[in-house]
Amino acid sequence: MKNIYLIISREYLERVRKKSFIIVTLLMPLFMIAMMVAPSLVMLYNTSDQKQVVVVDRSGLIADNLYETPEVTFIRETGMSKSEACNIYNAESGIFGVLYIGETIEARDSVQLITNSSSSMMLEENIAAQIESIVEREKLKAYNIDNLEEILANIETNISLATYLNDGSGEEEMMESTSTGVNYILGIVLGMMLYMIIILYGQMVLTSVVEEKSSRVIDVMVTSCTPFQLMMGKILGIAAVALTQIGIWALLVLSASKFLVPVVFSADVVAANDMMLGAALGTITDTGYLASLFVYLTLFILGGFLLYASLYAAAGSAVDSIQDSQQFNSIIMIPIILAIIIMMSVFNDPNSPIAFWSSMIPFTSPIVMIARIPLGIATWEIVLSVVILYASFVATTFIASKIFRVGIFMHGKRNSWRDLWLWIREK
Repeated sequence: MKNIYLIISREYLERVRKKSFIIVTLLMPLFMIAMMVAPSLVMLYNTSDQKQVVVVDRSGLIADNLYETPEVTFIRETGMSKSEACNIYNAESGIFGVLYIGETIEARDSVQLITNSSSSMMLEENIAAQIESIVEREKLKAYNIDNLEEILANIETNISLATYLNDGSGEEEMMESTSTGVNYILGIVLGMMLYMIIILYGQMVLTSVVEEKSSRVIDVMVTSCTPFQLMMGKILGIAAVALTQIGIWALLVLSASKFLVPVVFSADVVAANDMMLGAALGTITDTGYLASLFVYLTLFILGGFLLYASLYAAAGSAVDSIQDSQQFNSIIMIPIILAIIIMMSVFNDPNSPIAFWSSMIPFTSPIVMIARIPLGIATWEIVLSVVILYASFVATTFIASKIFRVGIFMHGKRNSWRDLWLWIREK
């Protein structure tokens, strides 16, 4: 244990003293909060200039019924052709563009927006929605319905769906309010964070082993410790670096959620502007919920890293250079990339069979499970996933140690998968 502790200390101190570690550790919490709040903030404060559009309406139905919005205002021109309008209202005129409507509205290319500068999806959807609504009303008028405008105004309905987590009481004051949109973003942030940590710190293990093996430092180190002690010291030392980073992130995020966010975003401003923003800030300011997420994140980061780090250490011991490690590294990367692909698909149904089984298979479970947790899943699934993950770590460590103890002494030979299999079978 003394030898392992010395190796852990060396690996840990070598990395936490780097400027890059300090910078990433301080900036990542800001990135996490920004990823959750940014979509709502962009919608809230996205105030683009109102654009002027000249309308040339050959049908005679649309122009007079278009209405101004914060995005667009309309200038109606009668008795003018499309070519004349485009010639007069060019880029030098200061007009954004020309909206041309043909005689038969539903014919192909009968509605055209000819712009003098780059358009936007929001503007185009705004204009298209207005024209669709006008055409639908004109079609309804053909049925000679009395008081049509009044009827349409009365039946127009907007629904705001509030979601809660059922606790058996049925009382909304007792049930926990949830937001699928916010949980979706939170799940992506946590899943991508775990993905980056496994890749980043796993590669550190591989690089450290390869560099020390190629420089023959390992040959000296194993005179004072066993290969297993050396491998575990490296894995646990770099794992301690990752846990330190997570601990600092947790402290910064919880402090910001408790003291900073309520000051920057007042309740009145949020309630008056955007429900999505209110739900996001409700999640961010719930320190108890965030603390529980960091506990889960720590469990799965530690388990996932230990599992993959043992494989990276074994791969590093079998090669003499970083370039040679690609044949093994690419195979290790496959389940990690597969986990990201599955993570993106499980948000449609976090309880689907593929989501469940991917959360139990240890090579994909860390990323997929941590993305599912914010969406609300049964506690027993989380516990079972953690147990399988750590049991798998023990098994992979045993296998990796058999490769490591032989591989670190192999120099000048490009080892194959068959060689690794033979090393595993050696007693």
